Amino acid sequence: MRITLAVGIVAVASVWGVSAQAADLPQLPQLPDLPQVDYGLGGSFYLRGSVGGSLWWAPDGEYCGCVATFTTPGYGYSLGVGIGYDSGVGPRADVTLDYLSISNLTSSTADTVNLRSGLLLANAYYDFPISGFGAEGGTSFYVGAGFGAAYNYSEIPTLGNWGTSLEAAGAVMAGVSYDMGNMVADIGYRGIYMNKVMDQPVSGPTYLINNNWIHEIRASIRKRLDY
Repeated sequence: MRITLAVGIVAVASVWGVSAQAADLPQLPQLPDLPQVDYGLGGSFYLRGSVGGSLWWAPDGEYCGCVATFTTPGYGYSLGVGIGYDSGVGPRADVTLDYLSISNLTSSTADTVNLRSGLLLANAYYDFPISGFGAEGGTSFYVGAGFGAAYNYSEIPTLGNWGTSLEAAGAVMAGVSYDMGNMVADIGYRGIYMNKVMDQPVSGPTYLINNNWIHEIRASIRKRLDY
């Protein structure tokens, strides 16, 4: 009985001593709540710049009432700028302004046509992830379409004819993008369609080129504004 009582007294004293020592220890400060990690990018506005090589083709044209077919496509380049918004989850849209310089669309009669054009387009795209998405290192495949207008200056030096016209224009795009975080690089195809290219004097056009397709391979850089 005495042994049991002694053991109980020792146990109580031990617990009391440990509690007293714990009360004397300094209290650790409470850690703040850490924010959740953002593993992706949200929507953001962007600026873009583009450069491309161009190939101009049309099936036929009318010169002063005579019909001529084309045998050799014209070739040249394009330079463009734009501003847009990327949702970060697939849809994307921008407005682009391009300068096109294309020469030597050649007809069966050996006449050549040169084109200088200012092209304004409103475009919509959808990005499909290939690896990663919306974060640094992500690769995507995209498709898109655009609609707008082109202000054209065209000339046929061999005939001495030239003129300007304002035409409706449309475009289709496809390509691949590589996301570097604050910047996105892409390379792709753009096909531009214009129903006609012509001079436009008061008395009516002296030449009319129908169903124009301009095929381009373009490289672009998009710079996010709020990343």
